[in-house]
Amino acid sequence: MDIRALLNVFKTQFAGFTVFTAIDILIVAYFIYFIIKLCRDTRAITLLKGIAVLVILLQVSGMMGLETTNYVLKNTMQLGVIAVLVVFQPELRRALEQFGRREFFVGEKNSDSQQNIAAIADACNEMSKRHIGALIVLERTTKLGETVETGHEINAALSSAMLRTLFFPNSPMHDGAVIVRGDVIRAAGCFLPLSKTSEISKELGTRHRAAIGISEVSDSIVVIVSEETGTISVAENGNIRRGYSKDELIIELTSKFTEKKNIGNFFFGNKGKEKKK
Repeated sequence: MDIRALLNVFKTQFAGFTVFTAIDILIVAYFIYFIIKLCRDTRAITLLKGIAVLVILLQVSGMMGLETTNYVLKNTMQLGVIAVLVVFQPELRRALEQFGRREFFVGEKNSDSQQNIAAIADACNEMSKRHIGALIVLERTTKLGETVETGHEINAALSSAMLRTLFFPNSPMHDGAVIVRGDVIRAAGCFLPLSKTSEISKELGTRHRAAIGISEVSDSIVVIVSEETGTISVAENGNIRRGYSKDELIIELTSKFTEKKNIGNFFFGNKGKEKKK
């Protein structure tokens, strides 16, 4: 076959291929990538493997003419869709919320001033030295009105002194979470949803599990100070990183609240996924 004949074959095969066909393929490929990324390192990945096996068996049984087996597999998969919706409702909800929080356009993030970030870091550093437990939720695009209602509305100006006062041992609101919106402390003594994941280290207590829980259902950044060890941690997107110093915490919060949006974040998400430790 000469080159001209080979080119004619390719031309025939791709005669109907247009720009819109390419866009269609890219959209489907992105959604497949998005689903795999969400399911990675979760119990849902086992489900996906099981579905893949059923699909293969369904195709093989159809090709081999195994009508009874094919009929059973078809009905099993139909019932399986309902079972998936029921069993994996938390994961599906989290996936839709994450998709809804993704940014479509380039621009500036809502920026907290460096003064507010410094106040949070200073308060956490002082509480860390004294082994005072703290749970500070920094609200971003996902509004936390329902969480605010579980505590006591304050609407006070954000400051290091106010945060340390709220978490002072035996104070009325020290045992819950503080919700911060911009430069305002919206509420204190709030209850957060506990994470149900089994991947959290056994050495982490209820405070850390609550921080991970609220970060799973919102795009909030959560700062935790351990009462037992004084360790400062940060939770985001269902993951937690521990062992921050004051300066490291300032750098981390600055990067989260003052960096520019990148359109690539919509397609590929945030880089450097943190681990649950």
